[in-house]
Amino acid sequence: MQLHVIEQGPERSSGKLPVVFLHGLFGRARNFGALQRRVAADRRTLALDLRNHGGSPHGMMTYDLMAEDVRETLAARDALPALVIGHSMGGKTAMRLALAHPETVAGLLVADIAPTPRPFSQDGLVAALRGVRFPARLDLREAKALLAEAIPDAAVRELMAQNLRLGDDPGWAIGLEEIAASLPTLYDWPERSAARYDGPTLFVRGGRSDYVRDDDLPAIRRFFPAARIETIPEAGHWVHVEAPERFAALMLDFIADVADEDRAGTP
Repeated sequence: MQLHVIEQGPERSSGKLPVVFLHGLFGRARNFGALQRRVAADRRTLALDLRNHGGSPHGMMTYDLMAEDVRETLAARDALPALVIGHSMGGKTAMRLALAHPETVAGLLVADIAPTPRPFSQDGLVAALRGVRFPARLDLREAKALLAEAIPDAAVRELMAQNLRLGDDPGWAIGLEEIAASLPTLYDWPERSAARYDGPTLFVRGGRSDYVRDDDLPAIRRFFPAARIETIPEAGHWVHVEAPERFAALMLDFIADVADEDRAGTP
């Protein structure tokens, strides 16, 4: 499946590795806008809408399917190998890509998710979204008022407002039914006991999040033996949003380190 892509930066950045961003559940490519712009100053960047999100096609979801979507899309754009950054569901997709096709991933940065089964606690949100009844026409102001009845949390409401189709015949632009049917698979982790990715890997977790626990560290080490783990104490699950400067500093340092390793390995 070819995915919708937001591309920024030089088309060919003097041989530098491209950087790819993969969003979490109910997110979209433009959620990484500020971080993407920082990297795109001197490097090609591609932010992808995963299937059922943003402008990408809809279909059933597994991490193997989504990893293949990413590989196919990047291959079609001559953007492999790449340094891949993924948050939450996008982080699991990035991990599956690295494990299944290690030659395509020059470096891996995973934001607040582990290679273990972990619910995203979204069952209630999915039920609320499915319960929204849309009028014949809807603008953004009316949409936010409509969502306020179903979604009390303002930050989640803002995120969900990005997933609406406004104007005449309003509704959800995301593949809501496909997402709902796929939730048990998205909560899971498709373990492949023999698979491992030996490339440079950074896990960044939020100190106020329980998505990457201490008892997840052995699984991280098993699948990603070169992994380094950083904790941002003041951040929750949306670590790149809640601590943007610290996350950006870790990300930029990691990109530079991977680039240095790549140059060192070039004859």
